[in-house]
Amino acid sequence: MTFQDLNLNTPLQNALNDLGFVNPTPIQEKAYPVILSGRDAVGIAQTGTGKTFAYLLPLLRQLKYSESKHPRILVVVPTRELVLQVVGEVEKLTKYMNLKVVGVYGGTNINTQRQLVFQGMDILVATPGRLVDLVLTGVLRMKSIQKLVIDEVDEMLNLGFRPQLMNFMESLPQKRQNLMFSATLTDEVAMLIDSYFYEPITIEVENQRTPLEQIVQYYYAVPNFFTKINLLQSLLKNTDEFERVLIFTASKQLADRVFELINPIFPEQIGVLHSNKSQNLRISSLERFKNGTSRMLIATDVASRGLDIADISHVINFDVPDVPEDYIHRIGRTGRADKAGIALSFVNEPEMKYFAEIEKFMNRVMEAKPLPEGLKISNTFTDEERPVLFDKDYIGKPKGIAESQGAFHEKKDKNKKVNLGGPGERKPRKVKSRNRGVERKRAQK
Repeated sequence: MTFQDLNLNTPLQNALNDLGFVNPTPIQEKAYPVILSGRDAVGIAQTGTGKTFAYLLPLLRQLKYSESKHPRILVVVPTRELVLQVVGEVEKLTKYMNLKVVGVYGGTNINTQRQLVFQGMDILVATPGRLVDLVLTGVLRMKSIQKLVIDEVDEMLNLGFRPQLMNFMESLPQKRQNLMFSATLTDEVAMLIDSYFYEPITIEVENQRTPLEQIVQYYYAVPNFFTKINLLQSLLKNTDEFERVLIFTASKQLADRVFELINPIFPEQIGVLHSNKSQNLRISSLERFKNGTSRMLIATDVASRGLDIADISHVINFDVPDVPEDYIHRIGRTGRADKAGIALSFVNEPEMKYFAEIEKFMNRVMEAKPLPEGLKISNTFTDEERPVLFDKDYIGKPKGIAESQGAFHEKKDKNKKVNLGGPGERKPRKVKSRNRGVERKRAQK
């Protein structure tokens, strides 16, 4: 099937021709007629399968020109980066259409975004928090919303956006079409669908547990943080093979620490992306990585959802995620658009249990690679890696505790003495009344 078989209008077909797109992906092919019918729909597909175009194409096909300043299509996504990406995709597809799209997100001046919203738009792309903020100011009105899209809803719930989601969904017109697209369908997501969707059609192109076959996956068994740093430096020196590398860490603090240790060796080649960075820095780091100015990007899982970055040669899991689905989202940043990719993981001993869960989830045993010859193995452990003394899960119960009587024991003889009084006995201290003056007056009366 080609896009011409989908009965797209001429402006959309011309935009796709300019982009060089000929054949729709399976999720795009299956979602198009369902969304065009006006039914509520839930699309489940692996990351990198074209979910954004899957909902944009049919929605834009139906959207007509209007003088209204209020948005008619609302797309809600979990992160600022995804707002910018979806806005960019809309702009590409509406090149030959007279439509306006606006993106709003937190971490930037709300007054500037209020002005953008006040000027009017046809399509609004927003993060949940900023969307609620703008509604509360009164500048954004939801009465004209005809189509609602919630993209990566499971990630929104993971980030704690459930109250905001419920807040704005309650304020939407009851007569609307609801669309939800995600790579995973959790129980909490299912509850949300039951509450707000009307007899939705589920569109699933393949099983969530199916591994991404075009991605080569392997791991290194690494004892500690500093050895991981040494290994990362060793691998990244191979510039011919590691052309564009996305490095995932478990936390924002760890991302900064890895950057501080790696950046002096590869100056001007590395960016950092996480929620503690300013919006301008996040956008700049992402753009530099996209256009090839930076060869490497260190990020938290904020970059694992939905971001479409072409030609990532390697995804490196500096830390192993404790949720198998998060691993799938991470490695899905490479091997996109039918291109091969490589995903490798640095696994220390405590992380082996998480890695085993990932293998079980994917029904695949990963290949273990030997550490490079001559790699320096560090004997230094970080504070986080050091075991807590007497941690029951680490070394068990210390020897001797079984025989201990705890806090109950016989007193020593010198502590058994009882004060029987005598010359050295302290006399009770007389407590002076604070109300002596009041008592004296009462006595005089």
